[in-house]
Amino acid sequence: MAEDGKNKPIVIKRIKKGGGGGHGGAWKIAYADFITAMMAFFLLMWLLGSTTKAQLQGISQWFKNPERVSLMGGPGSGSSNSILSGGGKNLTKTVGEIQRGEKRQNLASNPTITTAEEETDRKNLEHLKKALEAQIASNPALAAFRHQLLINITPEGLRIQVVDSAKRSMFPNGSTVLEPYAQTIFKAIAPTLNQLPNQISITGHTDAVRYANGGKGYSNFNLSAGRANAVRQVLVQNGLDESKILRVVGMGSAVLYVPKEPDSPLNRRVSIVVLSQKAALRIVNNQKMEKSVDNTSAAQQVIGGAAAQPTIAESVSSANPGALPLSLAAPVKSPA
Repeated sequence: MAEDGKNKPIVIKRIKKGGGGGHGGAWKIAYADFITAMMAFFLLMWLLGSTTKAQLQGISQWFKNPERVSLMGGPGSGSSNSILSGGGKNLTKTVGEIQRGEKRQNLASNPTITTAEEETDRKNLEHLKKALEAQIASNPALAAFRHQLLINITPEGLRIQVVDSAKRSMFPNGSTVLEPYAQTIFKAIAPTLNQLPNQISITGHTDAVRYANGGKGYSNFNLSAGRANAVRQVLVQNGLDESKILRVVGMGSAVLYVPKEPDSPLNRRVSIVVLSQKAALRIVNNQKMEKSVDNTSAAQQVIGGAAAQPTIAESVSSANPGALPLSLAAPVKSPA
């Protein structure tokens, strides 16, 4: 038996490990892992580039204290909409947030005036003021009415006011047709006003004598607007580029030149303002303030921005108040 055990053959099993070497499929797994990692990396870069600053801060706070959201609830702890609160047409931002790349575009659409440009603009207006004063002094037709021409620099620009006198009015009573002498004044200064590229505002004013209808029909607002438009026509017909006219408004008797004397002839006047670039830009931007808002806080921001603009009283100090031009087609009636 012992001999039989000694003579039992020993069997050695050799397992051959198969492998294709360079022609196998192991490299595909490594390559797939590499591609997956690269896709995740570029996806992360895209998300960081398209996320607003506020969202990035929110994500950072979540990683710093995830238990707060888990325990207290709120968006991010089971919300079916989004991890971060959002809304509107663009889901990558909330109201008031600006995406990267959007801020530069908004700045380009809202030009501003630099300090150097303001200084140049101020000097140009001062030169124009001196040119008008020299023209009035050298022109006998204008020198005769120099006491009715008031020229000064205001925060809005160069203001030229033509006022009535007790013996001489620019318009007949209740009319929008300029007297010949008044036409002479505006014809003479039209080419001079056209020397600068600045835009121009024309405002008509009346005294406080009211119409018999109590303002329910044709009123001093219509009359002052018609007179301002009549001045605009004469200026354009005599050398002023019409594209430089920014607005023509009628203030009626709302802004009296002599408040203590409502019936004073000085209250009947036409104010021409060669606007500074900053003032013209503010007027245009005010008219573009119609914006759609998504929530109450955004609406309050818009209202707050509008409140920061100059009030009527502040505009009056520069003799360039803003108002809507009224209809010029109503029949003229003499004041009571």
